[in-house]
Amino acid sequence: MADRRYPTDLTDAEFAVLAPLFAPYATGRPRVRPIRDVLDAIFSVLRAGCAWRLVPRAFPPWPTVYHPCRRWRDDGTWDEASQELRRAARVRPGRDPEPGAASVDSPSVKTTARGGRAATTPARRPTGASGTARSTPSGCC
Repeated sequence: MADRRYPTDLTDAEFAVLAPLFAPYATGRPRVRPIRDVLDAIFSVLRAGCAWRLVPRAFPPWPTVYHPCRRWRDDGTWDEASQELRRAARVRPGRDPEPGAASVDSPSVKTTARGGRAATTPARRPTGASGTARSTPSGCC
């Protein structure tokens, strides 16, 4: 594909990796639109964050784009594509296609200077000069 319409359009190399994963089903109606146009439209909508009905006119109509996207989500095709792209990204620099370990990171947040029971005890309501709890002014809340 020499001319890319949008920055989200697939390159020839990207499409070569994804095309086998989105092969037509053995049964059912034959495709009317090229699968590359459908994939380009899906990536455009997802990147732009727009509604499916707002697919640009350069792409197939929104039902032609939305329904395969939903079907591929439900049958696991998107998960398989993600795994294939991860493997390809790992093989490129000469690494093993499957990761050997995983790392989980979570931020450490200091909740309070005091720990234990004092940290979870609710604060007391402020008291007035008379030692009784303050009441809200009349007419408020």
